[in-house]
Amino acid sequence: MTETIYAGLTAFAALGSAIIGGVFFAFSNFIMKALERIPTPAGIAAMQDINVTVLNLGFMLFFMGTAFVSVALGVNAVVHWPQAGAIYALGGGLVYVVGCFLVTIVFNAPRNNRLAKVDPLSEEGARVWKDYVKSWTMWNHVRTVACLIAAVLFVLALV
Repeated sequence: MTETIYAGLTAFAALGSAIIGGVFFAFSNFIMKALERIPTPAGIAAMQDINVTVLNLGFMLFFMGTAFVSVALGVNAVVHWPQAGAIYALGGGLVYVVGCFLVTIVFNAPRNNRLAKVDPLSEEGARVWKDYVKSWTMWNHVRTVACLIAAVLFVLALV
């Protein structure tokens, strides 16, 4: 990988990690709290809509693109070990892929799928929502921290 391509991909990974971390931070810090404060059916319906509308080009470019670039940077770091910054690129890639991408697939997405199937006005919906708000948000905290750590590591890889 040429130095220019490496620098560009690393900058993209740092920016992507920071952007996704910022989105997750907003959810952990105030969006989920606001959704929990409004009547349960409205909170459920709003989150169901959010989970549909988030699957758009802008979000997916950074969420999936950063995962793909993180893997590429991790492989490049291993191949070019002990190149300057390789440990940071590998660390950033691992933290993003495991702490953001895999946590999303294993913990947050299944909760989103379960929430999508409930009627916001039902008792089942209320039960699912009560668990969802706590468990989804806890895993979202993990994703937030992982993204921000990955962003720092990718910046250090550039330095």
